[in-house]
Amino acid sequence: MTVTPVIAIDGPAASGKSSTARAVAVALGFAHLDSGALYRGVTLVAGRVCAARSPADLDEEAILQAVRRLHLRLEPAGVGFSVSLGGQPVDDEIRGADVTALVSAVSALPGVRAWVNDQVRGIARSGRPVVVEGRDIGAAVFPDATLKVFLTASPRARAERRLRQRGEAVSPADLDRETALLAARDEADSRRALSPLRMAPDAVPLDGTGLTLDQQVATIVRLVRQRLG
Repeated sequence: MTVTPVIAIDGPAASGKSSTARAVAVALGFAHLDSGALYRGVTLVAGRVCAARSPADLDEEAILQAVRRLHLRLEPAGVGFSVSLGGQPVDDEIRGADVTALVSAVSALPGVRAWVNDQVRGIARSGRPVVVEGRDIGAAVFPDATLKVFLTASPRARAERRLRQRGEAVSPADLDRETALLAARDEADSRRALSPLRMAPDAVPLDGTGLTLDQQVATIVRLVRQRLG
């Protein structure tokens, strides 16, 4: 086990990882570490500095050189961390449509994954307990995490959640379309060669289909406290 507690929460897209991880961190007095935000930061660099607009434009070495030159990093901010580029926060920019469209391709680059994992592990080694979310945190990034949770829900429940987060109407047609998109992404994420979406053998599965956010958080907090004694 790690000396400093690390709680790993993995799961597919729209499973509620971010909101759950943040709430668990608040309840425990830990820091919330969103590895996906750092991948989005790298993608912002790819588009802004390297002029990448599609997967075919990606030059991994050029992206990594720019990331280092511009000092992309996570800076402590409240319960979590802010993505900083050249000393300036870019949390709003990394949520833009251009970044969203390219982040999956950027995060599949081996060098990018290695760089992000190094940053995340470095923060965990700083001594502050963390709740880390992602898709392979428990399986690959922190295999000795204090607790590993694999959070999921049915594709339809996740689709409804995502539509509501966007402020969109949840019509039957829109729900069917979003459900199909999420199911296809699950398949792609599970089959990719590098760091596929998978549950670590010693992770605790948690199906949130019929749970509220508070119930999910309470379950994980209870498990953490049991592990920590």
